[in-house]
Amino acid sequence: MIPAEGMDEKEVLAELEERLKDDLSFDSGKILGSMCTYPHPLALKIVMRYIDRNLGDPGLHAGSRKIEEEAVNMLANLLSLERGYGNIVSGGTEANILAVRAFRNLAGVENPELILPESAHFSFLKASDLLGVKLVWAELNDDYTVNVRDVEAKITDNTIGIVGIAGTTGLGVVDDIPALSDLAIDYGLPLHVDAAFGGFVIPFARALGYEVPDFDFRLRGVKSITIDPHKMGMAPIPAGGIIFREKRFVEAINVLAPYLAGGQVWQATITGTRPGANALAVWALLKHLGFEGYKEIVREKMELARWFAGELKKIPGIYLIREPVLNIVSFGSEKLEELEEALKARGWGISAHRGYIRIVVMPHVKREHLEEFLRDLGEIAKRL
Repeated sequence: MIPAEGMDEKEVLAELEERLKDDLSFDSGKILGSMCTYPHPLALKIVMRYIDRNLGDPGLHAGSRKIEEEAVNMLANLLSLERGYGNIVSGGTEANILAVRAFRNLAGVENPELILPESAHFSFLKASDLLGVKLVWAELNDDYTVNVRDVEAKITDNTIGIVGIAGTTGLGVVDDIPALSDLAIDYGLPLHVDAAFGGFVIPFARALGYEVPDFDFRLRGVKSITIDPHKMGMAPIPAGGIIFREKRFVEAINVLAPYLAGGQVWQATITGTRPGANALAVWALLKHLGFEGYKEIVREKMELARWFAGELKKIPGIYLIREPVLNIVSFGSEKLEELEEALKARGWGISAHRGYIRIVVMPHVKREHLEEFLRDLGEIAKRL
């Protein structure tokens, strides 16, 4: 309960420090299964300085709103679109929900259905529940990409849109987005690409010479893309992004907020009050690091992921699920549950809920961390 008399600040901070010892920290090198990372030092400065900015009331923070618009457009440019529409939002979940909401509202069908891969993120389950949209799951090919023919077979008069994934949560796989785009155009449907992870990897990986399929707005069927700056973009948590090709998608989900101190405004986001500092940090990092800066970060992590995948192959009883596409490496074992339990007992932040263990080589993950993990993994696998 709330104490009758307030505690001294030092006491509160000391208690927090003690209570949070159970948390894993990114700088420990033990978090290997997260798509988030420790924010860039510049992002920390931005948040500290502009913590009071609320993008939910842009009339009070007109400068912040303009910066958010510029950040959205820089993300659109990264995704091969000259002018984009959208917002910096709370994360990939909100971004995906907003895309489904826009598709549903524009379609205007009585029993809306959305076709998506079996590899799609759980956020679409939330979208389905909130929006009353039936999810129609498309099968995967042997390489874990979506089966485009199965997608086409499941299109009906109730279909409001199609979803493709550019960097699946489990394996980092990129669907055949060009084929999905062609399909969407043929049937007059919008295509949403969930690039929450891949959006800040694929453009730079392609520039480095990695063969990754097209996935962005250069494909005419793509109408919206989710991209999360708080993943490989190293922005503060939370900072997701939703980018629409056309303004009409935003207009389809706008709601009037009439009573705000800064004057009435249209809001398309799910959250009303929104942390302006995080959007400012996205803008600042894009300006500060630039394309070449992010390309260097991606180069290092892509190379490290491939080295790690090669080392995993040397451990008896461990096998790769597939060769890595991005900086995500997933492996399995016949004794997966025991392996997961033993690794967690040694403090490793991983999970095996999908039938394999996924390692995400984020900016905070260094080679020495992976070498330590490999030693533990080898010892445990040998004992099991």
